[in-house]
Amino acid sequence: MIQRNIQTQEQTQQQVQVQQMLPQQVMLVRLMEMPVESLQHRVELECMENPWLEVSPSPSEEEENGGVEERDMFSSPLEGQGEAVEAAYDYRSEDDIPDFLAGASHSNNAAEFMAYDDTLSLTDRLREQMADFELTDHEKELMEYLIGSLDEDGLLKKSLAILADEAEIYQNLDTNVEELERVLQVLQQFDPPGIGARSLQECLLIQVRRDEDNPNRDLLIKLFDKCFDDFIHKRWQRIQQRLHINQAQAEELQHEILRLNPRPGGTLGAKSADRAQSIVPDFLVDTDADGTITVTLSSGNQPSLIISPDAGKQQDAFVRHYVERGQMFINALNQRAETMMRTMQAIVKLQKPFFQEGDETLLRPMKLEDIAAITGYDISTISRVSNSKYVETPFGTFPLKWFFTHKATQNDEGKDVTARQIMAALRRYIDQEDKRQPLSDERLTQMLHADGFDTARRTVAKYREQMGIPVARMRK
Repeated sequence: MIQRNIQTQEQTQQQVQVQQMLPQQVMLVRLMEMPVESLQHRVELECMENPWLEVSPSPSEEEENGGVEERDMFSSPLEGQGEAVEAAYDYRSEDDIPDFLAGASHSNNAAEFMAYDDTLSLTDRLREQMADFELTDHEKELMEYLIGSLDEDGLLKKSLAILADEAEIYQNLDTNVEELERVLQVLQQFDPPGIGARSLQECLLIQVRRDEDNPNRDLLIKLFDKCFDDFIHKRWQRIQQRLHINQAQAEELQHEILRLNPRPGGTLGAKSADRAQSIVPDFLVDTDADGTITVTLSSGNQPSLIISPDAGKQQDAFVRHYVERGQMFINALNQRAETMMRTMQAIVKLQKPFFQEGDETLLRPMKLEDIAAITGYDISTISRVSNSKYVETPFGTFPLKWFFTHKATQNDEGKDVTARQIMAALRRYIDQEDKRQPLSDERLTQMLHADGFDTARRTVAKYREQMGIPVARMRK
């Protein structure tokens, strides 16, 4: 009997919906993420690259020039010149988008109009690299959280155990040490080498291990792994003995070490660190004596741009290219300003007692979902608005992320209580304690219960550690 293998081919059709961001949406997302200073640089760059995009003259300049026709600060001077011009600014479907824009949405480069200048912060540059790794949505949230936890040198100084607790308390992220460890291993593959290290030793080891072409790589790894204490105390004779190397090899290793960077985030974050010394707020919140709260965008968030009137006199494709590009940029700025304002107004609405009194214990539990529900925006949009943005109030300048706080427990009246309220109470107890007989965690827990906070002793210990307060026996 002869057995035959019969192969058949079948063709099947399957409809798959793929959500793809249009160039206008991509531009808006990028602009939304920028704090006010980065936005100002981005606007300057766009005006330099687009010959038909201009800064609208101020009222005083208009009077000196004999006055100009009154129009909206984000409107185009080409409006009213015919349906053909109007259609250039209104893309109802992807098929309507001009070729030079449609191509951008399929590019790995996002869009040619979103080219960042060199003023990007360390955080922004690290977030860009996330796209190079396969991460789940939850892992992306954890990666964002770890990136936001780095210090200005690009190092992770807090333990993963503390970060896991704070992620749940402040960010409403459910995670654990093991999961954070896996995501951190990915972060440590980012550039510059050494980013995300938890110590100087780990920072140097990461850099050396990635330098596979270095002939001294194995010796350097042994040095930092086995002889690190000798290294930081400059005991080079002992290092020579332990590594079985001579004086010339030791000198060569010292020369190699000088090429390493103990502050991997220092280069990328230099401009950001300089700016951090003088924070430029994105929002201004003022409170009158009667409790009336006023919210405004800082001036840098409201650039007044127009399309040059001379563009209407041109008909060639080159001009249309830049007119469409400029109008898309103006529209994105306009939408960004509206989104920023609505988000800040929602935060003020939920945290009104704080903005009236300035007492952080008045902050109520608030999550991204709460602001999304009020504004109607997606949670990712609220996250972008809240990240790297600051608000100036009569009580100081605060990052927007500071206002998002997780519910820790409930008081005797059934009202939600935040971790900050518990921490404030703990700080008050400890400041007033008898330093000869400091309060134990058990006693602090009892005092919280007496004040209506239903909190476990282990939670008290966790908050105390997060506040940097030692145990009772160390406070004598």
